[in-house]
Amino acid sequence: MTNVYDILKERGLIAQTTHEEEIRELLGREKVTFYIGFDPTADSLHVGHFLQMVVMRHMQNAGHRPIALVGGGTGMVGDPSGRTDMRQMMTVETINYNCERFKEQLSTVVDFSDDKAIMVNNADWLRSLNYIEFLRDIGSCFSVNEMLRAKCFQTRLEKGLSFIEFNYMLMQSYDFLMLNQKYDCKLELGGDDQWSNILGGIDLVRRKENKQVYGMTFTLLTTADGKKMGKTAKGALWLDPKKTSPYDFYQYFRNVDDEDVIRCLKLITFVPMEEIRELEKLTGQELNQAKRILAYEVTKLVHGEEEAKKAMETAESIFGNKGNTENMPTTTMELSEADYGLLDVMMLAKLIPSKGEGRRLIEQGGVSVNDEKITDTAYRLTADAIREGVVIKKGKKVYHRVVGA
Repeated sequence: MTNVYDILKERGLIAQTTHEEEIRELLGREKVTFYIGFDPTADSLHVGHFLQMVVMRHMQNAGHRPIALVGGGTGMVGDPSGRTDMRQMMTVETINYNCERFKEQLSTVVDFSDDKAIMVNNADWLRSLNYIEFLRDIGSCFSVNEMLRAKCFQTRLEKGLSFIEFNYMLMQSYDFLMLNQKYDCKLELGGDDQWSNILGGIDLVRRKENKQVYGMTFTLLTTADGKKMGKTAKGALWLDPKKTSPYDFYQYFRNVDDEDVIRCLKLITFVPMEEIRELEKLTGQELNQAKRILAYEVTKLVHGEEEAKKAMETAESIFGNKGNTENMPTTTMELSEADYGLLDVMMLAKLIPSKGEGRRLIEQGGVSVNDEKITDTAYRLTADAIREGVVIKKGKKVYHRVVGA
């Protein structure tokens, strides 16, 4: 049987490891309990988390046991990694609600049945800590000089790093110690921005338990030019269908740049590498086939096969000019006036971030209503037309239906 380490490496998922040969040998020799942490900064996971979920599935398919650690405790502080400003503080109620939402989304990719994977909340040990004891037992194991050299803190020192955030590394390290003691967890995984925190945990387990544990980080989901993927005109690309519809989710990946499609197939799908290598030979318009496969496979994993098929059929119907609007993203608006400015309607549907951007699009010929190109920035839609439903096209690939209530 192929070692899962080789699978992850071949697909380009691995960024850094603490002990490459030892980790590979461990994963090939025994069933390993490992963990990945998810801080509840919102009530939904987003596509950046999805790559971590795919890694958990690869590991689980190879017989290893994932621990999904939700940060009911660390979420009260906020991870400074990758941040230029301090995270907004959340109430305990909000944090608890967000944690509850995560398991449902994680379950679409990771199998939690029969103890094949477990979900643990670090609130169970962090919220009840005695601070003085924590400082004596855990804080004494950390060098401030070493911590200040960590990249996650370096990027914050210029604008100011709060003392509460400075504690975050200690708390995440303590998580690894607790999971090692409770579940014999031997491996922490995370995005490459978590490298410093992972090293802190490994060192703490060594000091407190005299055990060797390991860390491995994964490639961040970025475009070919290094920008994080998952940012849309409407914000983050969420896994919650109420925040990002299955159609919009599908369309995001259907429209990735040519240079990103093969990399995405390797990182966030389970399409066999033999098939991906064949798709890698495609060029120009042929790459659309690879994009369709990418969009369908990712949407199927997140939203299920039925929603993936609907999204694919709707996209093909729209772009094939068949006029099927049944599953098109739709905004329903209350009607109280005789007519409405197109720019106001587009703002309501979140098709544009500002009216200035909308005017620019219209002036450049980038907006159509019911297949009619609009060139007048003052164009208005009648209430009757909206009541029947209008389809607004932005650019070449964004379609949105607006109907009146």
